[in-house]
Parts: sequence; structure tokens; C-alpha cells
Amino acid sequence: MKKLFSAIVLSGLLSLATAQAGAEGFRCGVHIVDEGKQMFEVEDACGAPVQVTRSNIQRPAVIWIHGRPYNDGTYVDVAVETWVYNFGSARLMQQLRFENGVLVDVESLDRGYDPQPQ
Repeated sequence: MKKLFSAIVLSGLLSLATAQAGAEGFRCGVHIVDEGKQMFEVEDACGAPVQVTRSNIQRPAVIWIHGRPYNDGTYVDVAVETWVYNFGSARLMQQLRFENGVLVDVESLDRGYDPQPQ
């Protein structure tokens, strides 16, 4: 009985870990693209996105003192780029958000589309 319980718990933990890994990234060919990658790494793995949006946001500057964050009232500019990848009608499109050149969020969108023949 104890072995069965241990097996069930282990199985549940493994499935949670697998689901979590899938939620944070996606596959481009043989490459896994997930948070923390730099823009050039994503472009090398996936090619050029079909859409790019650029903007800047301001965030409160954070100073860490003895392990605690403090804001001194100043703000820093953060360069934000949003990329959209379309992998065709068989897969979901992916929206990637980069802040200062680092991937911070991956979101699955609707099903992709096949390019129109010209």
C-alpha cells in the first residue's frame, strides 16, 4: 500500500513538472524556446517573426537592501518588443514578450494560418 501511494505521488509530481515545462515555452524545430532566452537565440531557432511591436515602459527602480526591495522614487525605461510567430494552420501562433532583449513571457494564441499563394 505504501509503494502504491508513493508511486501515485511521484506520478502526480512528474505530470505537474511536465505541464509546467510546456506552459513556459514552445518548440521551434529541434529547439525549445522558453523564458530567459535572448532575442538573437530565439531568432536563430525560429527565424523572423511575422509581426513585431516595439514600445517602452517605465518601471519603478528597485534597490535591494538586506534582501528587501525598496523604491527610491526613480523610474527606469524598459524596452519592450512583442513578437508573433505563425507556424501554419496545424499549430497555434505564439506571442513572445521581450524586455530589454530577454524573453519574459510566452503566450499561445489562436490557430495559425497558411500564407496566401501569390
